[in-house]
Amino acid sequence: MEIKSAEFVMSNSDVGKCPKEPIPEYAFIGRSNVGKSSLINMLTQRKGLAKTSGRPGKTQLINHFKINNNWFLVDLPGYGYARVSKSMKNTFQKFITQYFEKRQQLVSAFVLIDIRHEPQKIDLEFMQWMGEHQIPFSIIFTKADKLKPGAIQRHVKEYESKLLEDAWEEMPNYFITSSSNFTGRDQLLKYIEDINNSLRS
Repeated sequence: MEIKSAEFVMSNSDVGKCPKEPIPEYAFIGRSNVGKSSLINMLTQRKGLAKTSGRPGKTQLINHFKINNNWFLVDLPGYGYARVSKSMKNTFQKFITQYFEKRQQLVSAFVLIDIRHEPQKIDLEFMQWMGEHQIPFSIIFTKADKLKPGAIQRHVKEYESKLLEDAWEEMPNYFITSSSNFTGRDQLLKYIEDINNSLRS
């Protein structure tokens, strides 16, 4: 897929006010500081499309970006950020949950995980929630440039083992990515393109 256009459409915390257009929607979510904004900018090749920050937790709203005028990329707030207030966390949790439960245009979500770390409880719990609510998702492992290939595969295997322990029948679909060297970009965009084509046929 070639990204010919990528434009910011709106930010809000009310799922009912999200765009009404009946086009496919792909949501990106992960723990704060996982590299989500950098990944979005890498995918779209628009350096400042999603706001990156040295301060985790910058994204605090549902952000819609229209891609090629025929699908939405949705940037959701990170979960598990310790420095926001408890009431802010509860607000995040509420509208993130409502988004996944109510948003009919959602085709698939992408759960971002920093490949450098061992499996984190909060990531496993979030994926478990997604599975229990039958929300289609793939895993995007980020920051792959920070590890050697052997370590990457070892960490993926650790996640697979943990998920199988938690009664998953198989490892969810996943991608290995790096925003700094464009690893995984073509595979991820082709995956989205293939789904979009299947929805049109």
